Amino acid sequence: MRPTVLIIDDDRELCALLVEFLQLEGFTASALHDGAAALAHCRSRHYDAIVLDIMLPGMQGLEVLRQLRRFCTTPVVMLTARGEDTDRIVGLELGADDYLPKPCNPRELAARLRAVLRRSRGPGEDAGSAELEVGATRLDAAARSASHDGHALQLTGAEFGMLQVLLAEAGKVVDKET
Repeated sequence: MRPTVLIIDDDRELCALLVEFLQLEGFTASALHDGAAALAHCRSRHYDAIVLDIMLPGMQGLEVLRQLRRFCTTPVVMLTARGEDTDRIVGLELGADDYLPKPCNPRELAARLRAVLRRSRGPGEDAGSAELEVGATRLDAAARSASHDGHALQLTGAEFGMLQVLLAEAGKVVDKET
């Protein structure tokens, strides 16, 4: 279904923007604003990916990452205003899967999240390669293409994600949280 993403950043406005954008792009996204609280939360909840800032109240992002790596392998994309070479290198060496400096284009963040999710799936787990077909409508998630009656559909990321959920749940009632 929809990949789940946790955004850990103290900038509440940025989080609200990213949550809304990622949901339109086919993710289920939520945000936390404190490093220590986010780490505790991650011990009891599973996410498909995490977006993590370095400068956080409660516990710095690099320490969150260090401790997170002790108990989970969830892909982590660092999104931070600290974009110096040494900051990026330290983040990647501590276990981050990607690093994106602020300000960033939300579309690039979504693309990087999709990329780390593709890389994190093991053989046979690649939900992104699933082909769905219901009636005359066909969707290839790996190629991010869809067609109806053999004609290619031109869809936005949000439309593609919505069609994917509807086809996967064909015949069932689907609410907006799905």
